[in-house]
Amino acid sequence: MTRQLEDTTGESPIDAAPLLGIDRRSAIDAVRLRIGMAISLGLLQPGERLPDQQDVALGLSVSPITARRALASLAEQGVVVRRRGRGGGTFVADEPPQNVLEQLAASPAESLAVNRLVDRRLLFECAVTHFAAVNATAAQLDELARLTHEMAGSSNWSEYHQADERFHRLVAASSGLGAAVDAYNEVLAELYEYFIPYPIEFLHESNRDHIALVNALRAGDDRAAVEVSRRHVDVLHKTMFMGLAGGSGSQMG
Repeated sequence: MTRQLEDTTGESPIDAAPLLGIDRRSAIDAVRLRIGMAISLGLLQPGERLPDQQDVALGLSVSPITARRALASLAEQGVVVRRRGRGGGTFVADEPPQNVLEQLAASPAESLAVNRLVDRRLLFECAVTHFAAVNATAAQLDELARLTHEMAGSSNWSEYHQADERFHRLVAASSGLGAAVDAYNEVLAELYEYFIPYPIEFLHESNRDHIALVNALRAGDDRAAVEVSRRHVDVLHKTMFMGLAGGSGSQMG
């Protein structure tokens, strides 16, 4: 579901606005950057099929029209190719133009700002997790467990990301912290605007943290639950594309 209304150009004025000093970037260009950097970093491989357009939109938290226009632009530049007919879809080009990929890079200001956003989420995550260990109901815990199974069965990054978002929002809701939950969700939404495609194997590995968190919540072990959440969010400094761009830009930490 798209959280923002778009204007007649198909770009959200909110998406286009600067965040924490980040350079102004249109919604379409932001999607282009996220896919381009995933290719540059080897997270998306040559010949790899992207999810359907609707799933790309859901996985990157943008509208279908933004996803469609971004993919069309990347296709025009030879970064991706579109094939019709049975077995068709959008695929990473066998040899994406390096000069185009070099243009699809985050600025140092973006890297710094998003890492600060990760720190804000870390504070919120530890707080909501602590109170979820105290206040979560049996029904909420059962739904959290179900979502870990859904993520384990996900076949691509888009499916996983959608279940991941529902999982973390439910952990926050389970805390019973009222307005603080709204503040957490705002930070989460901002951070998810910088999610890029990851290999599903990497995401399945990350899901082990979700499983450990549910086990700690069921046990009412707030200290163990908070430690799982702290580790889970802290790794974003090394694995989100902004952190990667700020480092060597070639390896996952």
